[in-house]
Amino acid sequence: MTYQTTQTFAGKGNRDDQFTRALRGLAVDSEDRLYAVGDEVVKVFDAAGSLLGQWPTGVAGYSVAVAGDEVWVGQAGQVEIFSTEGRLRDTWRDGERLGLVTAIGFAGDDVLLADAAARCIRHFERGGRFLNNIGDQHRKGGFHIPNGVVDFAVDAEGVVHVANPGMHRVESYKPDGELLGRFGRFDGVDPAGFPGCCNPTNVALGPSDVPHGDRGRVFVTEKAGPRAKVYDAEGTFLEVIAAEEAFDATCKNMDLAIDSRGRVYVADTVRLQILVFEPADAA
Repeated sequence: MTYQTTQTFAGKGNRDDQFTRALRGLAVDSEDRLYAVGDEVVKVFDAAGSLLGQWPTGVAGYSVAVAGDEVWVGQAGQVEIFSTEGRLRDTWRDGERLGLVTAIGFAGDDVLLADAAARCIRHFERGGRFLNNIGDQHRKGGFHIPNGVVDFAVDAEGVVHVANPGMHRVESYKPDGELLGRFGRFDGVDPAGFPGCCNPTNVALGPSDVPHGDRGRVFVTEKAGPRAKVYDAEGTFLEVIAAEEAFDATCKNMDLAIDSRGRVYVADTVRLQILVFEPADAA
């Protein structure tokens, strides 16, 4: 399967559909609406890249996730929870466990929050009660993140797939913190491997039931140079979706999201653009 670029939207500027300083997080909902967080705002786009709406956040957002009719925005020291229309419903604050929330996911009725300050993932009940950490038992004291971001995705079975860039791999965990497996190796030449000091930086999963055989696929992005790649559920390399010529060369921590049709959205964190890659036969 070969991917091709089908759209580029947002970008740096002062229009309503653009960002002025930062673009950090992406998420899609069940209707394939795309939520993008950057600056101090959430912007919502349709599948064609048209702006549907936006609302301000209390402080700068570093991650975004959608669960039913709620939009969760990860920030420094807190998480804001909005309705899909942008009404603030709640704010979680925890000075001990929410240092910098760079990814958000859901496993059943529970919430998982990546704390980049502590280099681990915090596991909470939906009501806010803390349960356990994930990844804090590494010999390095947590995930090895020279890029300053912990990123993860949760599959339909509740398995947590985490990018551990300093170790050049993707690791999988149960929500209780038990390590289930991992894949990846350092290689600066073979695209199946992860190059540089610290890749992959970000990870996303294909939906559980989409066309083009995407079920269970693991999507990642890298830096220096920036690119997006895809692996199968067992960690076998499939292909490079987009290489460095698609992005600003200095991009890092490029978040990505996959919609129900298998379209791959990637954030260019320098140009503040959202790029869309689609399987060629689907496009």
